[in-house]
Amino acid sequence: MSQKSRISTDIDFEVDGIAHGYLHVPHSTTESAYGWIPVPITVVKNGDGPSVLLMAGNHGDEYEGQVLLMNLLRNVSPRQVCGRLIILPGVNAPAVMAGQRVSPIDGGNLNRLFPGNADGTPTQMIAHYIDTVLLPMVRYCFDFHSGGYSLEYIPAAHLVAPAEPALRKEALGFLEAFAMPNSILIEGLTGDEQLLLGSCRKHSVCHMSTELGGAAAFSVEAYRAAERGLPRLLRHAGVLVGDDSGEPAPPTQFYLRQPAHDLLYATEAGVFEAFAKLGDAVKEGDIAGRIHFPEVPWRVPETITFEKGGTILARRAPAKTKIGDCVFALGTPRDGSLGQGRDEQP
Repeated sequence: MSQKSRISTDIDFEVDGIAHGYLHVPHSTTESAYGWIPVPITVVKNGDGPSVLLMAGNHGDEYEGQVLLMNLLRNVSPRQVCGRLIILPGVNAPAVMAGQRVSPIDGGNLNRLFPGNADGTPTQMIAHYIDTVLLPMVRYCFDFHSGGYSLEYIPAAHLVAPAEPALRKEALGFLEAFAMPNSILIEGLTGDEQLLLGSCRKHSVCHMSTELGGAAAFSVEAYRAAERGLPRLLRHAGVLVGDDSGEPAPPTQFYLRQPAHDLLYATEAGVFEAFAKLGDAVKEGDIAGRIHFPEVPWRVPETITFEKGGTILARRAPAKTKIGDCVFALGTPRDGSLGQGRDEQP
């Protein structure tokens, strides 16, 4: 496996000003023997200062972040920047164009393929380029997600909290500056080597993510909160200059998300009748919902109960479900001074 990325670009990352263009991901097909997949990229640079990587479209069916970064790159001026912004509004371009979580070309889930492969599939090549070219350039990486087709989240920033006290304080500061109505934390994540987060940690890049709605829709509430929060976040990172004396950051409600093995999963295939909604506080033993069986309508529905209490952070969006589908994710309200816990890959 070669160590040098096969992806190229006409963008010069070191020149002051603003440049729009593409990453060229080589892809030979019957229709285009010497073709490449275009991944849109904008670089805004002005002198010395921190470099920040902004990404959306890691999953193609998550739309609020894509619109957020498209609006930013059309409206930001180099005069407003102190340092460098690298903006990828649709980083897994084939998935974005198809409106799917994964790439229709190779089935690649970008956020499960790090550190990538220079000679691999297109999605593996994109992951490798981020890992070997972009992350070594930057100090911060902000990756904007939503729940996608299958899940809907409360409007939230999302953070895997570092264990080191200094990094933890810095990361929590970004949540407070971005100030979404809610901030979801996962403690003690293990098995993150395949995630963007793992590559960020390897390169000592501070990482923050979001969950801006979902259900393959567009949440106006989540988007407006993110739209207000993004300038605050970039000023907090020191890459955006200008007056920050306008609207102060509102408070954010912190939640410690339950470990992945404690999320609530469907136990049968059928139609899920939910008994609770986003933001509800539920107790252990409460009915979460029932699974109905259209092919055998006289069969008694399967009842699912909450095994632990908490606040509903995410729910399954489609009513059709099968064994193994997550139907609810819960969290415990906390303040910003959270203790340590353990979790596994989200």
